[in-house]
Amino acid sequence: MAGVGLGRWAKALAKGKGSGLSALVSGCRGASGVTKDSLPGPFPKTPQERAAAAKKYNLRVEDYEPYPDNGEGYGDYPKLPDRSQHERDPWYRWDHPDLRRNWGEPMHWDFDIFIRNRVDTSPSPVLWSTMWKQLFGFVGFMLFMFYVGEKFPSYQPVVSAHPILL
Repeated sequence: MAGVGLGRWAKALAKGKGSGLSALVSGCRGASGVTKDSLPGPFPKTPQERAAAAKKYNLRVEDYEPYPDNGEGYGDYPKLPDRSQHERDPWYRWDHPDLRRNWGEPMHWDFDIFIRNRVDTSPSPVLWSTMWKQLFGFVGFMLFMFYVGEKFPSYQPVVSAHPILL
């Protein structure tokens, strides 16, 4: 039975009919990608549209702030804070632990910038003034050592003092 179905499929594929490979590929293509519900809609102008957009992105109305309507095409997508994934709790049981995010939560528009192997926006444990002092102290010490090395060279001997007889 399976051989008969496979034979018909091979004949249709050879003839170029719609039930062949092109139908298979178009069916796979239709199952991938982003749904129309998750794409940004038009910029909300009324409070009712704003509340509907907040509900669409699982946010409270007080927390929902869309990107400004300046023609860049963000639509009603929420403007989320610029925080990297390093700032999120590593011990929380995330639905997607590698990205430290849960299912259904909105992603930042520039999500690819704030993943863990890119920008870290968490506060630095060391003050910037301390980092600058350490950097300039190291560079100053190295410049001083280069100066001392120029004034007092110490070269290894290249040829021995006594000629070698063969």
